[in-house]
Amino acid sequence: MSATPPVVLLIEDDPQIRRFLRASLGAHGYELVEAVTGRDGLAQAAARTVDVVLLDLGLPDTDGLEVTRRLREWSLVPILVISARGQEADKVAALDAGADDYLTKPFSLPELLARLRAARRRAAQAAPGQDEPVYVVGELRVDVARHQVVAGGREIHLTPTEFKLLALLARNAGRVLTHRQLLKEVWGQAYLDNTHHLRVQMHGLRHKLEPEPARPRYLLTEPGVGYRLQAE
Repeated sequence: MSATPPVVLLIEDDPQIRRFLRASLGAHGYELVEAVTGRDGLAQAAARTVDVVLLDLGLPDTDGLEVTRRLREWSLVPILVISARGQEADKVAALDAGADDYLTKPFSLPELLARLRAARRRAAQAAPGQDEPVYVVGELRVDVARHQVVAGGREIHLTPTEFKLLALLARNAGRVLTHRQLLKEVWGQAYLDNTHHLRVQMHGLRHKLEPEPARPRYLLTEPGVGYRLQAE
């Protein structure tokens, strides 16, 4: 184990949730820093080194979306939104504002811990000077640097667009990427509304990579929001 525990900044005004996460995350080796308002959360993020931010959207002084936008002006710290707002539009807005992931309250502790691990893993892979990642889960292996994909022990041939899409998901493994984020990065700004392109490519990827394409194990759908490559 690391001598220095990972630091989680919790920006949340609900005392019960703060109390629950204080005990739960502390028991799993995290150091928790707490803020009740968006203003205090931004100040805490600027004053110390933080590994992950847990952010509620319904803060007393400002909306969590604004906190996300302001953090993204100067920081790449992973932001995991935890909110009672469970509508697709709320998830899309948070992810498009710069959040890395979204959990709807109530959530289970094992899922939160898994999302925290995935966020820290992505941040480590994205650190300056790091090589392109080799992503492995189950029988799927994506070597981004070598443009090589192996599934079920067989090397899989992908089209350039399929590989670009898969590599983007691999670099963000465990994170939901919205339709607009994927379309912008893979096809460009002019294709933000062409979700048909994205559906066709995901259909092709699943048939090449998934043991059961109708019941995907790796390429997961967040209905109405986007797609996620399984992190574990």
